[in-house]
Amino acid sequence: MSKRPVVLYGAGGFSGRLAAEYLREYNVPFIAAGRNGAKIKEVMSQRPGIETADYEVVEVGHSVAELTKLFTGAKVVCNTVGPFLYYAPAVIEAALNAGCHYLDIGGEQEWIFQASEQWGEKFAAKGLLAAPATAYMSVTSDVAVNICLENKAIDSIEVISMFNGIPTFGSTQTIFAALQGTERYLEQNQYKTWPLGASAEVSVPGSALSYFVLPWGGFPHTIWYKNHPQVANVKTLGGIFNREIMQGVAAMGKDYHENLKSLPAEERKRVLSERAAGVQAGTPPRENPREHRTIDLVAARGTLEAAQCAMIGTCCYKQTGLIQAFTAHTLLHSAPRKAGFASACQAIGYREIQKALESFGLAKAKVYQ
Repeated sequence: MSKRPVVLYGAGGFSGRLAAEYLREYNVPFIAAGRNGAKIKEVMSQRPGIETADYEVVEVGHSVAELTKLFTGAKVVCNTVGPFLYYAPAVIEAALNAGCHYLDIGGEQEWIFQASEQWGEKFAAKGLLAAPATAYMSVTSDVAVNICLENKAIDSIEVISMFNGIPTFGSTQTIFAALQGTERYLEQNQYKTWPLGASAEVSVPGSALSYFVLPWGGFPHTIWYKNHPQVANVKTLGGIFNREIMQGVAAMGKDYHENLKSLPAEERKRVLSERAAGVQAGTPPRENPREHRTIDLVAARGTLEAAQCAMIGTCCYKQTGLIQAFTAHTLLHSAPRKAGFASACQAIGYREIQKALESFGLAKAKVYQ
């Protein structure tokens, strides 16, 4: 049973340790939980300023029963254990059992879709929030989407989300796991499937070069805006600035559909995990704001209107840590604006998240007329 209001599950991972740093910044007491207590203790001991944090390390097995017992007494669960398509169902079920708001950093659209369909009404019935994809490559761009939607004539949005850097072990596992899902976009309020091999060349503010982007699992925006009264069309693409890496991701998608898709589920999962580990098996270095920059561009249209907003940022994993911590901090002090399945912007406010990102020097909104 938790004696602190927030449980950070997966605290030993790259994103988990950053979430811990920002929970400390907001003076939020938390349980640093995961399957390897010794690793978590080692990781936590190396966090800047951790001696001033109010936290406890707890080792826990990945079962609904064990997680429910741990979460009981807490108010918010921050889940950073991926791939979420595999591991999140047990965690979200335990959070519901324990009466906790649920946040995760998952980007796989297939998981976001499942969470919406299977868990949204159950969390809403208890007045609780279920907010997967409370992370950089979803929420930061959604701030820009909402700024564009302040023009009430807008009904169509296109999102480009990109960062410079190397995906972590967990992110790489997630990218490979997402190959198994359906990549959706929204057209006239109906889900459509991206054609196999879909890609685009895009230009972004601050660069004279063009970049190669993919649907990359689909992103959550399509699902967030499925029943929105203003929005009818949503397309989101993105990736990494490094063209070679993105072309490798495209090749992985082609190989999956030609050679792996027909394998039995467990065999397919094993092969994808092994291939992901072959690409990234370790922990990348801590981000440097002069190198690891981000750009999230939203181009929006109505019949006779247009709007454009970019979030100019840095350090995507730090943004994820901050967004998790700030959302948890806010939920401890006020009820979510929307219960059940929702985005962080819907639940706690896009301007509030914008100001949090700006206050830590991680992202700034730029509106283009």
